[in-house]
Amino acid sequence: MGEELSDRRSNAPSAPQPEAEHADVRLRRVVADLAEELRPGRSGAIRVRLGSLLDRDLGFDSLARAELLARIERAFEVRLAASVLAQADTVGDLLKAVLAAGPGVTAPPVSEIRLPAGEGVDAAPSEARTLLGALDWHARRSPNRIHVVLCEESGEERPLTYGALASEAKMLAAGLQQRGLAAGDHVAVMLPTGIDFLRSFFGVLYAGGAPVPIYPPVRASRIEEHLRRQAAILDNAQATMLITAPELRTTAAMLKHFVPSLRCIETPRRLAIAGAAPTPVDVSPGSYALLQYTSGSTGSPKGVILTHANLLANIRAMAEALEADSSDVFVSWLPLYHDMGLIGAWLGSLYCAMPFVLMSPLSFLTRPESWLRAIDRHRATLTASPNFAFELCVSKIDESKLEGLDLSSLRVAMNGAEPIIPETLRRFAARFSEYGFRPEAMTPVYGLAENSVGLAFPTLGRGPLVDRVKRAALVELGRAESAPPDGASALECVACGRPLRGHDLRIVDSNGRELGERREGRLEFRGPSATSGYFRNEEATRELRRGEWYESGDLAYTVGGEVYITARTKDLIIRAGRNVYPQELEAAAGDIEGVRKGCVAVFGSQDRVTGTERIVVVAETRETGEEEQARLRRRIEAAAASILDAPPDDIVLAPPRTVPKTSSGKIRRNAARELYESGGLAAGAPALWRQLARLGAKAFFWKAQRVLRSVWEAAYGIYCWLVLALLLLAAAPLLTLLTDLPRRFGLARRTARLALKLMGVPMETSGVDGLPPSGVILAANHSSYLDGLILVAALPGEAAFVAKNELAAAPFVGWLLRCLDTLFVERVDAEGGVGAGRRAVEAARAGKRLLFFPEGTFTRAEGLLEFRLGAFLTAAEAGLPVVPIIVRGTRSMLRDEQWLPRPGKLSVEAGAPLAADGSDFSAAVRLRDRVRAKILEGCGEPDRAGERVVFRRAGVERVDASEEE
Repeated sequence: MGEELSDRRSNAPSAPQPEAEHADVRLRRVVADLAEELRPGRSGAIRVRLGSLLDRDLGFDSLARAELLARIERAFEVRLAASVLAQADTVGDLLKAVLAAGPGVTAPPVSEIRLPAGEGVDAAPSEARTLLGALDWHARRSPNRIHVVLCEESGEERPLTYGALASEAKMLAAGLQQRGLAAGDHVAVMLPTGIDFLRSFFGVLYAGGAPVPIYPPVRASRIEEHLRRQAAILDNAQATMLITAPELRTTAAMLKHFVPSLRCIETPRRLAIAGAAPTPVDVSPGSYALLQYTSGSTGSPKGVILTHANLLANIRAMAEALEADSSDVFVSWLPLYHDMGLIGAWLGSLYCAMPFVLMSPLSFLTRPESWLRAIDRHRATLTASPNFAFELCVSKIDESKLEGLDLSSLRVAMNGAEPIIPETLRRFAARFSEYGFRPEAMTPVYGLAENSVGLAFPTLGRGPLVDRVKRAALVELGRAESAPPDGASALECVACGRPLRGHDLRIVDSNGRELGERREGRLEFRGPSATSGYFRNEEATRELRRGEWYESGDLAYTVGGEVYITARTKDLIIRAGRNVYPQELEAAAGDIEGVRKGCVAVFGSQDRVTGTERIVVVAETRETGEEEQARLRRRIEAAAASILDAPPDDIVLAPPRTVPKTSSGKIRRNAARELYESGGLAAGAPALWRQLARLGAKAFFWKAQRVLRSVWEAAYGIYCWLVLALLLLAAAPLLTLLTDLPRRFGLARRTARLALKLMGVPMETSGVDGLPPSGVILAANHSSYLDGLILVAALPGEAAFVAKNELAAAPFVGWLLRCLDTLFVERVDAEGGVGAGRRAVEAARAGKRLLFFPEGTFTRAEGLLEFRLGAFLTAAEAGLPVVPIIVRGTRSMLRDEQWLPRPGKLSVEAGAPLAADGSDFSAAVRLRDRVRAKILEGCGEPDRAGERVVFRRAGVERVDASEEE
């Protein structure tokens, strides 16, 4: 069956030797079987020759190649190098690799490196202001401590210490400066995942430059095509130098023709000057530490600007959320040119002094079990991967390769960077629980390059939280209504946790108005990790920024402060961990003769079997002949392969006016996806005009519902303020006339309860009826401007508020508080604070029931802040117990920086009185901690004790006064 090969494919063996004849036949059978599985609709039409290209002719992407290599190894009982995954272009290349490997499937010997357990290492360089400061801190204190263990495919493990990384990076930095690198220049790093990348990254920083990681070509034979696509990134970044591998250096020189700023292309070995040190450069927290490009295949590249301050803020917040320190071990196969692998895995490990075990992505794709074996061998506690990697472990690893596996050391397995599929979480836990994997270790997280990498993490040890919601309500009305457990049409959404400490997120509608819980909308974020924008892309930066908030491009909803991602508003397609933008492929397909230009839609459709997204092309054509349509399919496949390195998963040739568009002619990719997934493009489907009419009616209904909902919520908020204003104006004269305090409180209580009733806000109370009228101090959590109103409505009898002195001068509010006998205190001035404390003790001893908000203030983000001591010093000195008061629901109803109230349910619970065990300062501190623990347990919000809270009210940024004290 050996065919003659064309000159174009001369790299394959043109005349197999007799001993290779049988191998040739067997190999092509294995390849054909997999090709037919991937393309069932073309069974029998696929011809496999030795010269067949694996990508363009057979449609094998990186995941299919990994499966092919595994099948070849089983069929021939050989072990192939992982490099075959990247370098083989044709079936003939695979045959050469099989013949060279010889028989015998034996795993390479493993040269184990004993990792340190964290002895003698401080927690982390908390005072470091730059990444260089963090590395230098470790290099000075623990130069011989192992930082990285590189797992070679041969089984050898190469260690890299902190001292070696710092010294080798400085030698490389000296070489960069010798070649003319100036402070602030941008240097592209196009290297495979390995130690050379690590040296080069820090070498650029030591030289005063900013690294620009770009991914290297998958196959050397396609480097020219790959580099043309990278030229747009390098040109946008104004890169002056490129660091690449030796085998790529000569070919990469062609980039100088496309990138005028590019002066020098070098390898790490040629750059490094033995024993040299760079000229010191002033690097500040605000200096660029990284330009992270969000895609390498878009014609309009977007380079996320990240400073040293951005990265350190994100690394520290993630380390806190993971409770990570030098006793941990992180195992990663993630590519270092991707933010999850670069920042989340490597730089996070460097900062925390945890050993970082680094594998090649090719090793993982070829043999997914190698990732799990590395976790076992090094007793790793942390790891991270996109969803597809967990699915690959479930579906592609033979049971025989798991013998003796022990995953019990793993305490956190982060799942992020692409849509998280609930079934994958369940399947992975079910399969690997017998190998020691604890289901609660699976940790879905959420992040994005525009926030460095991480944004939301769940509580550790909780395990995945999956919310089942009604499909129609979410898709049509944007409401995440809970679905019954047996609801067949329910959608499952995975919780990704709460914002990292110091960060914030919110859900807004199309008008930018914040939505309440279980309402789907655009996710916006802010915090110290957020980028200042995209480099040299003002238009994209304007679209990103919403004042002090940033647009994530994702749709989501929240429940209990946790965020659930539902979809992407961006058109980005994530395929096996790689970003794919559809515009480029749409343009290429539209240029093909026979395809209607401007009438092509490319989108991603979730594949729950592989755990990733399928790339679908819908192209309009007037051609109806079978042969002509086959020609169009082939040409579209070829166009896709030149852009994506693989054909699309499905091509739909549709008649004119099939692809949905906006009134201005833009492609509606989401609508095309819905039409595709509903079977509207399948043979035998209803007439096109019926489908589009139904889709249009559905879209109109959906839009109308959302508009009406937004109008109703705005009207409700305005109505609430009118109710409050009118009732307060009506009650004000009576409050002035009444001289008896109990009557004033009675009038205020009835007014507040009437206001809640007119606003349609239900309120539940628990334990308040048993409160004594005096002889106690009340301490309540504070989350909204409505808290005072709610407590007046809920609590019987009188309770004098203890409020900050600034409110005494506030128009109308100050007068109202004085009517209710409020005690005003000075929070910042020491002398005034002491005097206020004495007055509070005297008032408490005199029988007044004082009501404190010990947090002193509130923020828009969920969480109980640190408690001040005033209430508890008063209680200890006066010898009175403190009753914890737990208020729930007010933050959701009227959050900070939100002007219109929204509907909600409220509750007020009074706990059992807690008495101080003494009258001194220490007793007050212990009482504070007991009361706070009780309120924290009941309020259902996270603990934000010790957090530095920054306020941005009225355009002024300030730190919470408790921090100033």
